[in-house]
Amino acid sequence: MPKLFKIKITTLDLIEVAEFSYSISTEKEQRVILPSVSWQQYEGLLSTLEDYPGLRLLYLQGNLEIFLPSPEHEMLKKVIARLLERYAEEMNIPLHGYGSTTFRLEAKARGLEPDECYCVQSLKDLPDFALEVNLTSGGVDKLAIYQGLEVPEVLIWEDKKLQLFDLREGIEVVTRSQFFPELNFSLLAQFVRPQDQPTTVKDFLVAIRTQVQ
Repeated sequence: MPKLFKIKITTLDLIEVAEFSYSISTEKEQRVILPSVSWQQYEGLLSTLEDYPGLRLLYLQGNLEIFLPSPEHEMLKKVIARLLERYAEEMNIPLHGYGSTTFRLEAKARGLEPDECYCVQSLKDLPDFALEVNLTSGGVDKLAIYQGLEVPEVLIWEDKKLQLFDLREGIEVVTRSQFFPELNFSLLAQFVRPQDQPTTVKDFLVAIRTQVQ
């Protein structure tokens, strides 16, 4: 049985606002969205929920999403991250991994923990490039959060495809990355095989080496 806990948002009356089913071994993604959450309440929940591994919080101008990814979600983001990292090594692109670090800006009322994220060339306070896996619809608008945080590029896996978004001027779907200019993301998507990670990384390296010859 999944472990149940009650999330309490501290207001003047300490109102209980949601109940969330929590289980590390769950096979399905779980999320709850709480409206009208202040920045102070969001930061309080970050501290309160840090003892629950895997839970992620997304905050956008008063709307808070508490999200528990599925094992499939985690395997997908990990294999895509491994492919990106091996590509960067192969192409001699300096890549600094931030993982799922929490990034937040009170002035923009935005915060989240990316699935994976990186700085390119040099380490910075905020990542240059983030990776997200979307297996279910709904939830807080991640791209709006990233844009407010001034993260330039976000790569999203959805419907078994990769889409790259440039957020520097609006939100635009693009095919070429400023950080991985020679990377064919359609090719990379063909090697997103989470059940066979060691082989798929090797096969991907063969494919990109063939391309550059």
